[in-house]
Amino acid sequence: MRRIENKISLQVTFAKRRNGLLKKAYELSLLCDAEVALIIFSGRGRLFEFSSSSCMYKTLERYRTCNYNSYEENPPLENEISYQEYLKLKTRVEFLQSSQRNILGEDLGPLSIKELDQIENQIDVSLKHIRSRKSQVLVDQLFDLKNKEQELQDQNKDLRKKLQDTILEENAVHMSWQDGGQNSGHANEPYPGLLQHPDHDSSMQIGYHQSYMDQLNNEDIASHKNPNGEPGSSAGWI
Repeated sequence: MRRIENKISLQVTFAKRRNGLLKKAYELSLLCDAEVALIIFSGRGRLFEFSSSSCMYKTLERYRTCNYNSYEENPPLENEISYQEYLKLKTRVEFLQSSQRNILGEDLGPLSIKELDQIENQIDVSLKHIRSRKSQVLVDQLFDLKNKEQELQDQNKDLRKKLQDTILEENAVHMSWQDGGQNSGHANEPYPGLLQHPDHDSSMQIGYHQSYMDQLNNEDIASHKNPNGEPGSSAGWI
């Protein structure tokens, strides 16, 4: 016998031999009332297991106890203790991984009715906790939304009040401007009987200048007629 090189043939052969081995383990535990634990890792690292007891971990713990008791007379070395702890932790991890796969609905073939009932009960309990938590989260979100709604309503009221105050102030300023404009218009108009200077009579002004000019012309003519400085001449008058 040698290793199968063809990948397809290898997978088919592995599936057939694995199922046959699991079947033989189940028959052995059922017919002979034996406690059987079977662990198989595929070439890709996938785990396949079978346990005739309710829990694989219990069978492995029993094996570890029996194996440890066989070496009880000789005290184990430090590396052996570490190896035993490693095996214990590894077994625990494998058990948790198997339980997780079973809860997800995988690898349910080797499980008995009792084990399936236990998984179903675990899923029901988990669903109850999940639904309860979901309801609590929804209630908290609803409460927060109501608080935000109240805050927004208060802000809306404040903004509306500020807007009304601003409109009233603008109306008051506008009315004061209108009143001031009317008062200034009346102030520019002259009040009757106050400081109204009468217009000067243009004829009086013109007559004044005209008489003065006539006097100067007459004096000039008189000076030309009396060159010797007689009385009435402009020279004697000056």
